[in-house]
Amino acid sequence: MSVVIVTGTDTDIGKTVFAAGLTGQLRATYWKPVQSGLESETDSEVVRRLSGRPTLPETLRLQLPASPHLAAAAEGRRIDDRLLQLPETRPLVIEGAGGLMVPLNASVTMLDVFARWNCPVILCARTRLGTINHSLLSLMALESRGLTVLGVAFIGDPQPEVEETIQRMGKVRRLGCLPMLPVLEPACFQDQFDAAFPPGTFDF
Repeated sequence: MSVVIVTGTDTDIGKTVFAAGLTGQLRATYWKPVQSGLESETDSEVVRRLSGRPTLPETLRLQLPASPHLAAAAEGRRIDDRLLQLPETRPLVIEGAGGLMVPLNASVTMLDVFARWNCPVILCARTRLGTINHSLLSLMALESRGLTVLGVAFIGDPQPEVEETIQRMGKVRRLGCLPMLPVLEPACFQDQFDAAFPPGTFDF
């Protein structure tokens, strides 16, 4: 893969940690186009620390940890989605902000931008209660825009029946399940990721 988009069914489900492992395994560069929330470690900083791989600067950096359109409004700004142009760096792992329908402005969502880029997508899904609904709705949204879904990466305690249901009903590939890691240490992180997603998993 030269470019892959990592998105999620929701926010705070572990997709940044997944993106870090994917970036490391693919020996890629990471890019987070829109970062909302600057008070703590940013997603780009997390990925750089865990993977040791290069990261591109965010196109938009917003102080408030909120939906990008609200974070921008808090600064008296309106996001111009045309600024989000696909970099030429390859291979590239792109992480979206929140879920697919997160607004960037009054009329454009992250999904609209992904559709414009037309790159393959990996959907990260939690294994907690509610994931079947959230995952299938997200897969429907991606399909409605003609995007190629490479598979679903589950995050959390394994739930084989739930994961099989999403795989079967969503007609999508199950890539694996990454447990919630209590400690994120660069020295062992890639080995932990590779145990959940063995090298070759992402050879599409």
